[in-house]
Order: sequence, then structure tokens, then C-alpha cells
Amino acid sequence: MRAAINKANTLRGLVTSGFIRNIKSMSSSSSQSFVSRSVIKKVFAKLQKEGDGAVVRRGISRSEQKLLDPFLMLDEFSVSPPAGFPDHPHRGFETVTYVLEVNETSSSSFYFKGHKGTIYAGDVQWMTAGRGIIHSEMPEEEVNKGLQLWINLSSKEKMIEPNYQELSNSDIPKAEQNGVQVKVIAGESMGIQSPVYTRTPTMFVDFTLDPGAQFHQNVPQSWNAFAYVLESGEGGAVFGSSDSSPVSSHNVVVFGQGNDGVSVWNKSSSKKLRFVLIAGEPIGEPVVQYGPFVMNTQAEIDMTIEDYHYSKNGFEMAKYWKSQ
Repeated sequence: MRAAINKANTLRGLVTSGFIRNIKSMSSSSSQSFVSRSVIKKVFAKLQKEGDGAVVRRGISRSEQKLLDPFLMLDEFSVSPPAGFPDHPHRGFETVTYVLEVNETSSSSFYFKGHKGTIYAGDVQWMTAGRGIIHSEMPEEEVNKGLQLWINLSSKEKMIEPNYQELSNSDIPKAEQNGVQVKVIAGESMGIQSPVYTRTPTMFVDFTLDPGAQFHQNVPQSWNAFAYVLESGEGGAVFGSSDSSPVSSHNVVVFGQGNDGVSVWNKSSSKKLRFVLIAGEPIGEPVVQYGPFVMNTQAEIDMTIEDYHYSKNGFEMAKYWKSQ
């Protein structure tokens, strides 16, 4: 859980500035002609401590980065006060925070220019750190659960000005057919499209399948793709082909490239299957990461550390800003 957003800077400004990107190749397909990608790897997201007393399940780490370019990290978080993520910097990538559950109020964070944002259950915040941002992410009350995805930026965009987009739960496009419900956070599914602008072309879709339901989702052939299983009954989550081994909750399912997209079946007789499907266009550039800084060379990392230390080149307010 690494960010939230100022309500005043929302999608209306992105629409008027022409930032909305149409991606027409991501709709769902019928099963007759659909050729699914195969599953090439499964990774169980183990619990680990992060931040100040927070607990996360890390589904994507550095060992998966080459397979899943442009994605750098995926955490399923569970945070309650006083735990959280105090002030920390970022440079060179984007974070997507998707709140799945808030027991009472909200999770909130602070942007280093003084904006405060609050996100609630079902809301999404898409933050572009660019050349430099400092913020905190602290729950206000009760337990906050959700996902945070880190998406790399190309070398030409790593030093752009920071930006953030907000999508409330009520504004996320939703559809349902044949026992399958979908929320389109980025990209397109079932003929509906998210208004979120993705600098690195990205699909992020939240699926819920009733017992016995199946679905086939188109993904551009050159993109890398994976699923993360949030909830599944025993034997329920089956990907790739109908006779594949089922996948349990908290697993990342990595798909091979090519073919039409991803097929999934819920073979549970009683429980719904919920997972997110995430795909993106590979950047194909070197990745050098030092904690919250992601650049292309070690020299750029060294310069980033210097910039942060001396409060310059994007971190000018680091010396003065402190979240409340």
C-alpha cells in the first residue's frame, strides 16, 4: 500500500488534456477459436514484514522481473494502525494501489507537495513517481487490505514530473456475463474500457467467477501477463487449459507469450473465484533497482541517491516536507 490521491486532481483533467489511451485489442473472446497461453510458472506469495509493522505477501520479486517486464513488484498488503509506510521516496517507476477491503474508514497518504488523499475500499490510485516523490501511506483506522503493483517506466520517462490518477470504486467500469463479473482498472474487457491512462501500456482487470463459470480474455501477443489469485475454493482456479492443475489463493500464475490471451475456469462446486489479471508491454531495457529507486544504470542510481541526500532534481522539498 504505497499511495493515495488528491480528489481535486482526478480523471476529468486527464480527459480534457487528451491523456486517455484507447486500447482496442483487449476484449474477451468466445471459446471456439480462442487459443490460450500456457502457464509457465507459479509463485506462492509468502508473508513478510515491510514498512513500519506492516505485513505483505510478495508475489513478484526480482527473480520474476525478467519474465514479467515491465512489472517490478506485486504486494498483497494487510495494514492496521499504527503500522504503515512512513515518509519514503520513489523515482523512476509507477505504483498502482488497489484497496480491496477497509473495515471502517480508509487508507490515506500524503504527497510531498502537500496534497493529502484518501482511498476507500474498491478505489484505485495510479501514481507516477517520475523524477521524484516523497510520501507516506498510513491507515487511518482498522485493517486495510489491498494490492500494490510497481510498473517500470522507460528511460525517456523516468525523469518526468510526478503525476497521479484516482479512480473511485463507483467510477471503475464494470460488466457481467455468464457468471463472470469484471472490474476494468486499466485496459478493456467485455467491451468496456477503463479511462485510466497508462504510460507503459498495461491491462489490470479484477475478475470474479461463479462456480462452474469460465472466461477467455484477449491479451496482445507481445505482452507479458500474469494472474494473482485472491480467493478460490478447493480445486477452483484453473488457468491455461481445462485439465491444468488448480491454483490456490495467494499464488502468482505466470503465462507464456503468444496466442490469443488467457483462459480460466472456476471448477469449485460452491465457492467463487476471484483473481486479478495483469499484462503489459515489455520495455526491454536494463533494470537497476536500489530499494525505492529504479533506473537503467548504477550511475543513475548513484545520482538518485545524491539527489535525495541533497534535496535536488525532484527532491527539493524532501528537506522540509513531513507527513502529518
